[in-house]
Amino acid sequence: MEARVYVARGMRMTRSEALARIEALPEGQNGEFVGGELVVSPRPASPHLHAATRLGALLMPTLEEGLGDPGGWRFLNEPELHLGEDILVPDVAAWRTGRMERMPVTPAFTLAPDWICEVLSPSTMRFDRAAKMRAYAAAGVQWAWLVDPLAHTLEIHRRAGDRWLVEDVRAGEADACAAPFDAAPLPLGRLWLT
Repeated sequence: MEARVYVARGMRMTRSEALARIEALPEGQNGEFVGGELVVSPRPASPHLHAATRLGALLMPTLEEGLGDPGGWRFLNEPELHLGEDILVPDVAAWRTGRMERMPVTPAFTLAPDWICEVLSPSTMRFDRAAKMRAYAAAGVQWAWLVDPLAHTLEIHRRAGDRWLVEDVRAGEADACAAPFDAAPLPLGRLWLT
Protein backbone atom coordinates (compact mmCIF):
# COMPACT_ATOMS: atom_id res chain seq x y z
CA MET A 1 0.00 0.00 0.00
CA GLU A 2 1.41 3.38 -0.99
CA ALA A 3 1.03 6.43 1.23
CA ARG A 4 -2.16 8.11 0.19
CA VAL A 5 -3.61 11.57 0.57
CA TYR A 6 -6.60 11.34 2.87
CA VAL A 7 -7.88 14.87 2.26
CA ALA A 8 -7.84 16.19 -1.29
CA ARG A 9 -5.75 19.26 -2.10
CA GLY A 10 -7.80 22.41 -1.75
CA MET A 11 -9.84 21.06 1.15
CA ARG A 12 -8.34 22.77 4.18
CA MET A 13 -8.60 21.47 7.69
CA THR A 14 -7.06 22.77 10.85
CA ARG A 15 -4.17 21.07 12.56
CA SER A 16 -6.47 20.12 15.43
CA GLU A 17 -8.92 18.46 12.98
CA ALA A 18 -6.01 16.62 11.37
CA LEU A 19 -4.67 15.53 14.76
CA ALA A 20 -8.09 14.14 15.70
CA ARG A 21 -8.17 12.14 12.45
CA ILE A 22 -4.60 10.90 13.01
CA GLU A 23 -5.47 9.73 16.52
CA ALA A 24 -8.52 7.88 15.15
CA LEU A 25 -6.55 5.92 12.52
CA PRO A 26 -6.68 2.15 12.87
CA GLU A 27 -3.66 0.33 14.24
CA GLY A 28 -1.08 -0.29 11.56
CA GLN A 29 -1.51 3.09 9.86
CA ASN A 30 0.48 6.29 10.37
CA GLY A 31 -0.81 9.77 9.71
CA GLU A 32 0.99 13.03 9.03
CA PHE A 33 -0.38 16.46 8.13
CA VAL A 34 1.77 18.36 5.65
CA GLY A 35 0.87 21.36 3.52
CA GLY A 36 -2.81 21.10 4.42
CA GLU A 37 -3.05 17.42 3.47
CA LEU A 38 -3.49 14.45 5.76
CA VAL A 39 -1.30 11.63 4.45
CA VAL A 40 -1.90 8.09 5.69
CA SER A 41 0.70 5.37 5.20
CA PRO A 42 1.12 1.78 6.36
CA ARG A 43 3.46 0.80 9.18
CA PRO A 44 6.93 0.14 7.77
CA ALA A 45 8.30 -3.30 6.89
CA SER A 46 11.32 -4.96 8.51
CA PRO A 47 14.11 -3.47 6.30
CA HIS A 48 12.87 0.02 7.22
CA LEU A 49 12.48 -0.78 10.93
CA HIS A 50 15.88 -2.47 11.08
CA ALA A 51 17.67 0.49 9.46
CA ALA A 52 15.97 3.08 11.70
CA THR A 53 16.60 1.08 14.87
CA ARG A 54 20.24 0.39 14.00
CA LEU A 55 20.88 3.99 13.00
CA GLY A 56 19.78 5.29 16.39
CA ALA A 57 21.67 2.56 18.21
CA LEU A 58 24.88 3.36 16.32
CA LEU A 59 24.73 7.14 16.69
CA MET A 60 23.43 7.57 20.23
CA PRO A 61 26.26 6.02 22.27
CA THR A 62 28.93 8.36 20.94
CA LEU A 63 26.93 11.50 20.22
CA GLU A 64 24.20 11.80 22.80
CA GLU A 65 24.76 14.41 25.50
CA GLY A 66 28.27 15.29 24.40
CA LEU A 67 29.91 11.89 24.81
CA GLY A 68 31.61 12.11 21.43
CA ASP A 69 30.68 15.53 20.07
CA PRO A 70 31.45 18.84 21.70
CA GLY A 71 27.89 20.10 21.26
CA GLY A 72 26.07 16.94 22.25
CA TRP A 73 22.81 15.69 20.77
CA ARG A 74 19.42 14.45 21.97
CA PHE A 75 18.02 11.66 19.77
CA LEU A 76 14.48 10.31 19.48
CA ASN A 77 12.93 7.64 17.30
CA GLU A 78 9.68 8.70 15.62
CA PRO A 79 9.01 11.93 17.54
CA GLU A 80 5.80 13.72 16.66
CA LEU A 81 6.71 17.20 15.46
CA HIS A 82 4.24 20.07 15.37
CA LEU A 83 6.07 22.53 13.12
CA GLY A 84 3.83 25.43 12.17
CA GLU A 85 0.68 23.84 10.81
CA ASP A 86 2.44 20.59 9.89
CA ILE A 87 2.44 17.37 11.88
CA LEU A 88 5.47 15.28 10.93
CA VAL A 89 6.96 12.06 12.25
CA PRO A 90 10.55 11.49 11.09
CA ASP A 91 12.05 8.06 11.65
CA VAL A 92 14.85 9.53 13.77
CA ALA A 93 15.48 13.11 14.87
CA ALA A 94 18.10 14.90 16.94
CA TRP A 95 18.50 18.28 18.58
CA ARG A 96 21.78 19.86 19.66
CA THR A 97 21.86 20.10 23.45
CA GLY A 98 22.60 23.81 23.08
CA ARG A 99 19.09 24.23 21.62
CA MET A 100 17.35 21.60 23.77
CA GLU A 101 19.03 21.61 27.15
CA ARG A 102 16.53 19.16 28.63
CA MET A 103 14.23 16.70 26.97
CA PRO A 104 10.71 18.06 27.60
CA VAL A 105 7.97 15.76 28.82
CA THR A 106 5.51 16.15 25.96
CA PRO A 107 3.67 14.04 23.38
CA ALA A 108 4.73 16.40 20.57
CA PHE A 109 7.64 18.75 19.91
CA THR A 110 7.34 22.29 18.56
CA LEU A 111 11.09 22.93 18.41
CA ALA A 112 12.38 21.87 15.00
CA PRO A 113 15.17 19.28 15.21
CA ASP A 114 18.64 20.14 13.93
CA TRP A 115 18.78 16.80 12.06
CA ILE A 116 16.21 14.31 10.82
CA CYS A 117 16.45 10.96 9.11
CA GLU A 118 13.79 9.45 6.91
CA VAL A 119 14.19 5.78 6.10
CA LEU A 120 12.68 5.31 2.66
CA SER A 121 10.09 2.66 1.95
CA PRO A 122 8.49 2.01 -1.43
CA SER A 123 5.14 3.14 0.02
CA THR A 124 6.40 6.48 1.42
CA MET A 125 9.40 7.41 -0.74
CA ARG A 126 7.62 10.03 -2.85
CA PHE A 127 6.07 11.71 0.21
CA ASP A 128 9.35 11.63 2.18
CA ARG A 129 11.40 13.08 -0.69
CA ALA A 130 8.97 15.83 -1.67
CA ALA A 131 6.39 17.16 0.80
CA LYS A 132 8.22 16.21 3.99
CA MET A 133 11.60 17.54 2.85
CA ARG A 134 9.95 20.87 1.88
CA ALA A 135 8.27 21.04 5.30
CA TYR A 136 11.53 20.28 7.13
CA ALA A 137 13.35 23.01 5.20
CA ALA A 138 10.58 25.53 5.91
CA ALA A 139 10.75 24.66 9.64
CA GLY A 140 14.50 25.28 9.76
CA VAL A 141 15.86 21.74 10.07
CA GLN A 142 19.55 22.04 9.14
CA TRP A 143 20.42 18.47 8.12
CA ALA A 144 18.39 15.62 6.59
CA TRP A 145 19.45 12.09 5.85
CA LEU A 146 17.55 9.82 3.50
CA VAL A 147 18.38 6.16 4.07
CA ASP A 148 17.26 3.59 1.51
CA PRO A 149 17.54 0.14 3.09
CA LEU A 150 16.75 -1.66 -0.18
CA ALA A 151 19.27 0.25 -2.33
CA HIS A 152 21.78 0.37 0.58
CA THR A 153 22.29 4.13 0.26
CA LEU A 154 22.64 7.12 2.57
CA GLU A 155 21.98 10.62 1.19
CA ILE A 156 23.21 13.56 3.28
CA HIS A 157 21.36 16.84 2.69
CA ARG A 158 22.20 20.29 4.10
CA ARG A 159 19.64 23.08 4.15
CA ALA A 160 20.49 26.23 2.22
CA GLY A 161 17.66 28.72 2.69
CA ASP A 162 14.45 26.97 1.72
CA ARG A 163 16.24 24.31 -0.37
CA TRP A 164 18.31 21.21 0.25
CA LEU A 165 21.80 20.69 -1.11
CA VAL A 166 23.10 17.14 -1.46
CA GLU A 167 26.33 17.05 0.55
CA ASP A 168 27.15 13.44 -0.18
CA VAL A 169 25.74 10.05 -1.14
CA ARG A 170 27.20 6.90 0.34
CA ALA A 171 26.43 3.34 -0.70
CA GLY A 172 27.26 -0.18 0.31
CA GLU A 173 28.93 -1.50 3.43
CA ALA A 174 31.83 0.87 4.16
CA ASP A 175 32.06 3.20 7.14
CA ALA A 176 30.80 6.73 6.42
CA CYS A 177 31.73 9.96 8.17
CA ALA A 178 28.55 11.88 7.49
CA ALA A 179 27.71 15.44 8.50
CA PRO A 180 26.65 16.60 10.96
CA PHE A 181 28.04 13.57 12.83
CA ASP A 182 31.53 13.53 11.31
CA ALA A 183 32.97 12.60 14.74
CA ALA A 184 31.26 9.20 14.67
CA PRO A 185 32.04 6.92 11.69
CA LEU A 186 28.87 5.09 10.73
CA PRO A 187 29.23 1.45 9.62
CA LEU A 188 26.65 1.50 6.83
CA GLY A 189 26.63 -2.27 6.43
CA ARG A 190 25.05 -2.60 9.87
CA LEU A 191 21.95 -0.74 8.65
CA TRP A 192 21.02 -3.27 5.98
CA LEU A 193 19.17 -6.54 6.43
CA THR A 194 21.15 -9.29 4.74
